[in-house]
Amino acid sequence: MIAYRSYKPGDESSIVELWNRCLTCDPVTDERFRNLVLLDANFDPEGLRVAQSGDRLLGCVYAVRRLLPMHGTDLEPSSGWIPFFFVAPEARRQGVGTRLLNEGLLWLQSLQRTQVYFASYAPNYIVPGLDEAHYPEGYAFLLHNGFTRLYSPVAMDYSLVGLSVPEDVSVLKQKRMEEGYVFRQAQDRDLYELIQFATGVFNPDWGRAIREGVLRGLPLSNIHIVRDRGKLVGFSMHGGYEGVAERFGPFGVDPGQQGKGLGKILLYDCLVSMRAQGLHGAWFLWTGEQTAAGHLYKKTGFTVTRTFHVMSKPL
Repeated sequence: MIAYRSYKPGDESSIVELWNRCLTCDPVTDERFRNLVLLDANFDPEGLRVAQSGDRLLGCVYAVRRLLPMHGTDLEPSSGWIPFFFVAPEARRQGVGTRLLNEGLLWLQSLQRTQVYFASYAPNYIVPGLDEAHYPEGYAFLLHNGFTRLYSPVAMDYSLVGLSVPEDVSVLKQKRMEEGYVFRQAQDRDLYELIQFATGVFNPDWGRAIREGVLRGLPLSNIHIVRDRGKLVGFSMHGGYEGVAERFGPFGVDPGQQGKGLGKILLYDCLVSMRAQGLHGAWFLWTGEQTAAGHLYKKTGFTVTRTFHVMSKPL
């Protein structure tokens, strides 16, 4: 007999154990599960659905909606998310995953959500979307249950071993400095403007990452900025997400300043700083492969290591 229910205290270790059996390319620790799920301000136990047979956990689906705005007062009242799901190998193709998913979707629907996404949930997403190459069954499962692909961001990695700044980048940086641009590491006096810039020009999650990273102890020396006649027009950083030093980003240049190579300079400033700290690699989870940033990363030597599908379904 399989029992279907919502999360209850004491499930944590069983969920993490089954997670690591199923999502072998994306394992988590007890601490990461605690930080990304249980301590998420949007966590609601009713959205974390599990299937259990006796004392064995057979599957899990997590549905979440926003209780705390990412920015301003916007609670995105029409949206819900499924950040992760998994079913034990021995329990697959028996309707367990379908039952769990339907319970999660019905819960979101009862809260007047009209659209659900996998898995572009901020702030605490595990991966940006479904990795079809590593989880083909999961991709087929979502398609079978009415989800469609919206777009496919990529993750990239770069080896810092043997890093040196190309001569043309050094020349370009000197030229921009002669024009009045100032490149330096962030200071306390930059923080308010930097967070507002990241939030307003790019994404509220970027501003959150900077604020929470610094609160968690992120050194300001990990953040590189550029100013034009006193105005902040770009930044790059590492170590802002979950305190992982080799995780690069966020990173952005004011659209009105693009085409001047500022992003290339900031990227190398950050990579050189990472290498100086003894790091051997840089990586990130999410960019558009055909965007300006994607092309810059590739020219620098980053390689695509994973592709994800952001998926959606109307409720």
